[in-house]
Amino acid sequence: MNFRFLGNSGLKISEITYGNWLTHGSQVENEIAIACVQAALDNGITTFDTADVYANGKAETVLGHALKGIRRESVQIFTKVYWPVGPDPKGPNDTGLSRKHIMEGINGSLKRLNTDYVDLYQAHRYDIFTPLEETMQAFADIVRSGKALYIGVSEWSAEQLRQGQELAKQMGFSLISNQPQYSMLWRVIEAEVIPTSEALGISQIVWSPLAQGVLTGKYHLGKQAPEGSRATDVNGGADMIKRFMTHKVLSNVQELQPIAEELGISMAQLAVAWVLQNRNVSAAIIGASRPEQIAENVKASATVLPGDVMERIDDALADTMITDPGETATSTPTQRFS
Repeated sequence: MNFRFLGNSGLKISEITYGNWLTHGSQVENEIAIACVQAALDNGITTFDTADVYANGKAETVLGHALKGIRRESVQIFTKVYWPVGPDPKGPNDTGLSRKHIMEGINGSLKRLNTDYVDLYQAHRYDIFTPLEETMQAFADIVRSGKALYIGVSEWSAEQLRQGQELAKQMGFSLISNQPQYSMLWRVIEAEVIPTSEALGISQIVWSPLAQGVLTGKYHLGKQAPEGSRATDVNGGADMIKRFMTHKVLSNVQELQPIAEELGISMAQLAVAWVLQNRNVSAAIIGASRPEQIAENVKASATVLPGDVMERIDDALADTMITDPGETATSTPTQRFS
């Protein structure tokens, strides 16, 4: 396993990071989730990413249980705050990045994770309703209290990163990371977010490097999606993946198979290795519903893709890559492929 610095900080993280969105506390049984965490540790992964909203708090609880007994200093635990968590009815301050919600959020996360601090606390989205000064001051106080060592964000635009970093530095800390979606198919951060991040000392921890599983090659034209796959998950997974489940995208993705075969790696390993070629990417987040999936994806660590391979990938996907900086992970697609 290779390790990379996160932003301009001294924090080293495993370039393959284990994430438990859509799995722990929901899609897989706790015993399997714990086995997946152990498999991650066995394969050299030291960095674990979660969020308070995943499975309405259950994902943090499962991760905390799975890491029990592991030397705390040997792992890096990341979590996030923004969305409402807990029993209904939700209150008016249960969403966003107000000081009230952030302070309550960190306390809840620490309790569920069974730890005194998190290594990275992230703003899960940008809050247009709360003054940015209030949000940054709350994060500064959390760092000073020792409840979080570093602060990051998720899915922030280039301008939001600029404004946030300016205020953070005025308050005595720095934003060191952004967590956007990024893959061979989803490249919206390349035009603005990455150049801005490089200038600000911020690096990317990217989610969905496999494009919801499409880049594994397991989805084929005219064939039923495999049982239990993301495309069959009616609890949110199918909605996330549908923008990629088109004739043109699936056809282009199959052109990557001979490239992977020539390199002696799987298509999933090719996809993970591809995002790690970007010098502004510190880690690729992988999930798993079975322990053996982790061992396979970890093989992408330290894999170097030659320039001609990168060009062949671009050629294969040229007319299906989503590049518009205005696209967001939850937006209605404006770039459509039939």
